[in-house]
Amino acid sequence: MATLGNNLKNLRKASKLSQKDFAEKMQTTQQRVSEWECDKVEPSLYNILKILKVFDISFEELTDGIEEN
Repeated sequence: MATLGNNLKNLRKASKLSQKDFAEKMQTTQQRVSEWECDKVEPSLYNILKILKVFDISFEELTDGIEEN
């Protein structure tokens, strides 16, 4: 089952960005990116909007395949 963290990790890897490089674009830490990708912490709405800008994608693309619990 897809998760926000899985989708984020796949987008980052498809863009050939390291966690560190992505963190710099997001103005956050590599540790925070890791927490998002491991689904330990969900990004805030502010950070979700930044993610959409960094990858130039829609919210639907970011959440593709994620099912409700």
